[in-house]
Amino acid sequence: MTRTRTAMLAALTLVAGASGTALAAHSASAGAAAAACTVDYQVQNDWGSGFTAAVTVTNNGAATSNWSLGWTYAGSQKVTNSWNAKVSQSGAAVTAANESYNGTLATGGSASFGFQATYSGANAIPATFTLNGVTCNVDGGTDPTDPPTDPTDPPTDPTGPGDRVDNPYDGAKVYVNPEWSAHAAAEPGGDRIADQPTGVWLDRIAAIEGANGGMGLRDHLDAALEQKGSGEMVVQLVIYNLPGRDCSALASNGELGPTEIDRYKTEYIDPIAEILSDSKYADLRIVTTVEIDSLPNLVTNVSGRPTATENCDIMKANGNYQKGVGYALNKLGDVGNVYNYVDAGHHGWLGWDSNFGPSAEMFKTAATTEGATLDDVHGFIVNTANYSALKEENFKITDSVNGTSVRQSKWVDWNQYTDELSYAQAMRDKLVSLGFDTNLGMLIDTSRNGWGGSARPAGPGPQTSVDAYVDGGRYDRRIHLGNWCNQSGAGLGERPQASPAAGIDAYVWMKPPGESDGSSKLIDNPDGKGFDRMCDPTYTGNPRNGNNMSGALPDAPISGAWFSAQFQELMKNAYPPLS
Repeated sequence: MTRTRTAMLAALTLVAGASGTALAAHSASAGAAAAACTVDYQVQNDWGSGFTAAVTVTNNGAATSNWSLGWTYAGSQKVTNSWNAKVSQSGAAVTAANESYNGTLATGGSASFGFQATYSGANAIPATFTLNGVTCNVDGGTDPTDPPTDPTDPPTDPTGPGDRVDNPYDGAKVYVNPEWSAHAAAEPGGDRIADQPTGVWLDRIAAIEGANGGMGLRDHLDAALEQKGSGEMVVQLVIYNLPGRDCSALASNGELGPTEIDRYKTEYIDPIAEILSDSKYADLRIVTTVEIDSLPNLVTNVSGRPTATENCDIMKANGNYQKGVGYALNKLGDVGNVYNYVDAGHHGWLGWDSNFGPSAEMFKTAATTEGATLDDVHGFIVNTANYSALKEENFKITDSVNGTSVRQSKWVDWNQYTDELSYAQAMRDKLVSLGFDTNLGMLIDTSRNGWGGSARPAGPGPQTSVDAYVDGGRYDRRIHLGNWCNQSGAGLGERPQASPAAGIDAYVWMKPPGESDGSSKLIDNPDGKGFDRMCDPTYTGNPRNGNNMSGALPDAPISGAWFSAQFQELMKNAYPPLS
């Protein structure tokens, strides 16, 4: 999977006033000497008076336990805040020093951080960087015997019909599903959001042609071409039909049994890939969310964990989750205008050290199985169909109350993250460190994580105890982070938008608001949808939600069916509020 942002010519990167990526490298001597350090500085979002940037520094010299990256601006840029590094500024000189958790920089290792800044006039990319006092040279050193570069020579990585853009959402409209839009518009007040783009879920084989009389994949792609006009158009598809699907939950169990990997390949993925490869659809940017709620289960819900289930043990033993995801990435990644984003759970599932690293390793394993390579992954998506708050602004993971860390509160429960944005950015850094593209993009599903309305706290809780401080200030009003089904009190979150934060390709509504997570009681249905007690509002819980009440809304239909009461509650509690 070619990403145009990784094909950068050093001689062309530092154009005065340009916004983009600068590569900087230092060579101890001319010729083939190894560069001591490489810096990737990318302006990700620029609104004329300010910008956000992502920086990755790679150490090719001796390993170090602390690092400091320095540069000097030529203009008026002023850093206002940062993440994953301590960034300070004196005049035009900027210094970014490691945090306590990312100070080790092995030979060949990388560290990534981001920041926001203001400016006026030009926003030129810094010309020179230093890592621990060693100058990182832009051109990386050249052999004086090499012939000069002809400025008329074509780029080494020419763009063509099969080349993917850096961020598919930039400069593009996103497909509005007519079926979901009609449901939304039919609700009182629903016309306020009926034109928002949502994901199209291919959650069974029949969905490819159109399940229960609904639109099939070609129908959606044809409709997207009509909506496209002369501009760019993104279509969002959810690939969701693994054998033994969602082994830890019953509501979303799929049609394929644990051993039916061959059916998954030949009856599900192959037909989807064939349709997507039709030249008729070559001008669409097709974003796939690949198999939510799958791979992390093989880390968190298997034997040795109190949350273990027999079904997850089966899927770990037969390897069909990894095989299925790898096969999907391989086949869909062969289509030049498809952008694969793999599901990476959410902070309330994987934010603990014991889950975070092993899950990232599992993602890499799947992405190198069944012929797939890391280049078949354009990015990852977090919080798909979940409710975790985008930003918790009233408390930080580093806060303490009366000497007790926020991490010790019942709500945080030793998690390393408090919200989805910090988790997504950290997971991105981890995946890059494992070998994924250094410019990996992340998506965050914000369809149901707004947590607004009268219950939204205006500030921190009291400092009488760490629990009072966190519970009084948190936006996420769930009883427990492990609750996932039709959550009471939830609201619509940030509207879909491109490049909203460092490392984030887009906020998306991948889960269509108003579609149920599962039924409140057992409902016979022809679609094989199961009943999970976590969707029952009277359920008192299990180890996966700390044995708390489920927090689910009553009278819910089966997963995927329209749930009017939930849609109305999501609009009522939207944040930002609906006008």
